[in-house]
Amino acid sequence: MKRISIILLLAVFGITACEKAIDLYPQSNLNTATFYKTTGEINIALVGCYNGLQKVMTDEWTLTELRSDNVVQGNAASTSTVNRDLSDLDMFFPNTSHAGLYNYWINSYYNIRNINLVLNSLQVNYNPATGANTYDKLDLAVLEADRKKMASEACFLRAHHYFNLVRLYGGVFLVHEPLAPLDAKLMNRSSVDDIYKLIIADLQSAATNGVSQKFAQISAADLGRVNSWGAKALLAKVYLTLNRKADAIALLQDVISNSGYSLQANYANIFSITSEMNSEIMFAVRYKAGGLGIGSPFGNLFAPLNSGSAVVNGDGSGLCYPAMELNNQYLATDLRKPVNIGVYGTGSSTRLYPKKHVNTQIVVRDGETDWPLLRYADVLLMMAEAQGNSSSSISFINLVRQRAGLTALNAADISSVDLFENALATERKLEFAFENQRWFDMLRFNTSLTTIKADQTLKNHFAVMYPLHYISYPSPRLTLAELQAKVTNDKLLLPIPQREIDNNTQLVISQNPGY
Repeated sequence: MKRISIILLLAVFGITACEKAIDLYPQSNLNTATFYKTTGEINIALVGCYNGLQKVMTDEWTLTELRSDNVVQGNAASTSTVNRDLSDLDMFFPNTSHAGLYNYWINSYYNIRNINLVLNSLQVNYNPATGANTYDKLDLAVLEADRKKMASEACFLRAHHYFNLVRLYGGVFLVHEPLAPLDAKLMNRSSVDDIYKLIIADLQSAATNGVSQKFAQISAADLGRVNSWGAKALLAKVYLTLNRKADAIALLQDVISNSGYSLQANYANIFSITSEMNSEIMFAVRYKAGGLGIGSPFGNLFAPLNSGSAVVNGDGSGLCYPAMELNNQYLATDLRKPVNIGVYGTGSSTRLYPKKHVNTQIVVRDGETDWPLLRYADVLLMMAEAQGNSSSSISFINLVRQRAGLTALNAADISSVDLFENALATERKLEFAFENQRWFDMLRFNTSLTTIKADQTLKNHFAVMYPLHYISYPSPRLTLAELQAKVTNDKLLLPIPQREIDNNTQLVISQNPGY
């Protein structure tokens, strides 16, 4: 059962079922005069921060998976506004007023504001000068153990948001405490380095103060809440992104040796609604069906258009279409393929869809399936990435491959750095398809690996998919060369939403190059 929001559900709706519920906006309406006073109030607010991830996730796939070589916009010939907006992202020319860019941005900052209110109530303060969090004197009647546990979770959530924002937009606004609207207008963008200082400080705090029991000992009440192991795993990914591989190795080894997390024997079981928060899920955005307003919308967004109820109740929008390039990369024996890629129709009418996000549901856009953000398989493959080409790294890759029913790689076949890095990158692509990992992997490979570059990977993707998909776009119908020319290092970052720039009457906010 889903326990992450039970306290808030009881408080708000007055029912006793052990389920999830929250609305972000009651929390976002708070101000500096209405901080939380008790452990219960702070915990309710913290649950609101967890569920605030849902609004962010609605747009995240469009800024990550859609821009990668995993996915194309599902209705190439459509001229509808929704599909044209998705096409602009898919084809690397979003305008600075793109609605999806702003929605993701503002919903991330809404939740950061809520998190800052929680941390302020707990008197956890970030010092930009030292790049560290301090736990100042707390006058509330909150036990120190409770304070540290709740603070660790809030720090992780804030770091998660900023890690995504800095990778998508570059230097953003570093808001680490509650701000009045006028004060916010006096804040300009911070450097990428300064954003990463906050991320590292928050994750170090979360790793130090979070729950550290092995997976099997985690209480039912804490399943779904982030713990010390999740913080260490995410911090390792931050270090890999910054090419600090030795720092990543130390954290990953700790997780592998001591966390108690493990691969599920069956790949499909990871995503089953009957085995949520299993030994492989280190952190996920949680959804709950049942007409509570917190169900997953992705079954209907991703199921094929005009498929009726054959795939999901209420039909699908067909917005997210697995690229044929990805489909063909799976071997016929790969057990992940039928879990990840669904097939609807036959012959020339065959359409693909991301199956792992689709499950039986009664209400439209009210699915049960959680969205994994951090899995134990990620830890194993990050360790291989951090260690580089070695027999130990190949063994970590093989753990994931063999679970997928594939033959093990051997050192004789991986005789060069180039072969190793391509094997690793391919394994990550197939393992984490449609989990919003591929785009961030491509960005990280620019520094973490030596032979794989994001811009060339995307140009190759366009070359494969142009005759299969992009040639059908009605407007603008670009040639392959024109489409490939859209992919530049500048365009690996998204534009700062124009609304942020235009609404600030006090400062000049710079736009990212290329926009």
